[in-house]
Amino acid sequence: MSFIKPLVKDWLPPVLFRAIRQLNGKGMRFEGNYQTWADAAAFCTGYDAGSILDKVLEATLKVKRGQALFERDSVIFDEIQYSWPVTAALMWAAARNNGELHVLDFGGALGSSYFQNRRFLSQLKAVSWHVVEQAHFIEKGKKFIEDDILKFHSSIEESVKFISPNVILLSSVAQYLPCPEWLFNQINSIDADILVFDRTPFTAALQDTICIQYVPSDIYKASYPIWLLSRVKLLGQLSNWRVHESFASPEGSVTSDAGIVFDFSGYIFERIHA
Repeated sequence: MSFIKPLVKDWLPPVLFRAIRQLNGKGMRFEGNYQTWADAAAFCTGYDAGSILDKVLEATLKVKRGQALFERDSVIFDEIQYSWPVTAALMWAAARNNGELHVLDFGGALGSSYFQNRRFLSQLKAVSWHVVEQAHFIEKGKKFIEDDILKFHSSIEESVKFISPNVILLSSVAQYLPCPEWLFNQINSIDADILVFDRTPFTAALQDTICIQYVPSDIYKASYPIWLLSRVKLLGQLSNWRVHESFASPEGSVTSDAGIVFDFSGYIFERIHA
């Protein structure tokens, strides 16, 4: 599992970029149909990860201290914006495990999904939440955010030394890895019962498609390669899992500049036991 670490460190874009807002009227744009990830990356601008992290940390600390209810994209909200299918999946996993919830949150920033669901998690028998993220996020997370429940790791390999997850959470993250198949292979080898995809772009094509995603300056001026994942291919790769439920994400259906139609949605998978 050691190959996952460089993927997180070197390729995963910052949380402010990954956490896509509602597309309608926000100027989010998807361009091209590239043969390789490197081809697309050559036309991308990158990002200033340091400045993004500072904003996310400031907002997350306000939520942790009870000075704000919810943050997303480093923005403070006066009410929690739940992803109810994700919350339901977490509660379902806990109910199947005698009231215990142990989450491996790949690409989970500074614990945004944990704080989002904290009200519900507080009623469970036992909770542990382990985030796998980029090195600079892990450094700040360990120093300012980490507590007895929420922990931070730089790789899946490191995290499973401390946790036996019953849930794996992938929230708007798989599409930003240069080789998401590597992640899916690792998921197949982890002994968790529930797997959740949220806010992930899927197409009806038989193969994945590579585009460039352009983020408008009111969010953060940047561009980055993105996979539009084939539903058919994903289901074949996750052969150890069955679909328990699928659901739409707020971003909805999108058409790229090249006419590629895709939609942001999610899945709740259940492990198939032999």
